[in-house]
Amino acid sequence: MKKLVLASASPRRKMLLEWAELQFEVAPSDVDEYVDPNLLPAEVAISISKLKNQKVFEKYKSSESNTLILSADTIVVLNNEIIGKPVDRNEAISILEKLSGKTHEVITGVCIRDFKEEICFSELTRVSFHDLTLNQIIHYVDTYKPYDKAGGYAIQEWIGVVGIKEIKGDFYNVMGLPVSKVVFVLNSTFNFPGF
Repeated sequence: MKKLVLASASPRRKMLLEWAELQFEVAPSDVDEYVDPNLLPAEVAISISKLKNQKVFEKYKSSESNTLILSADTIVVLNNEIIGKPVDRNEAISILEKLSGKTHEVITGVCIRDFKEEICFSELTRVSFHDLTLNQIIHYVDTYKPYDKAGGYAIQEWIGVVGIKEIKGDFYNVMGLPVSKVVFVLNSTFNFPGF
């Protein structure tokens, strides 16, 4: 029986895999999320995901060869600029003011590997916000404190319910994992049991 390891501390990724009814364990990967300015945004997401995967893979190298490591990294891109996680309240407010009334891209880079092969891919979803008032932005930031989230928001929280005008692509990708594509790759390429 193959063992799946999620190389992430993200509670949202864990929840999505649980919703997919997959059996897995969690081994968080703490890596420096360095962004190479020469890479395209999708390449950045994949590059960071590969680093996370490699770090956790090292821990399992000597174990049985039926272990699969799954890692992911999600970035937000507006006008080709990667928008990271806000460091404080002011930056969170500033980021959401930038995203207000505009369409941005959410890109998740995913890597899945075992002891024989590695598959990496990215998924892109376009998200359009309504024009947000400053009061809405401040309410969201002060209530939800989205400091651990790329782009300063989580689509499954209040801001997503009232602020999102349109989504083109995989909704769950915006939460941090294109879970249906992950399940497809696990089943088709790695013969990981699923339905």
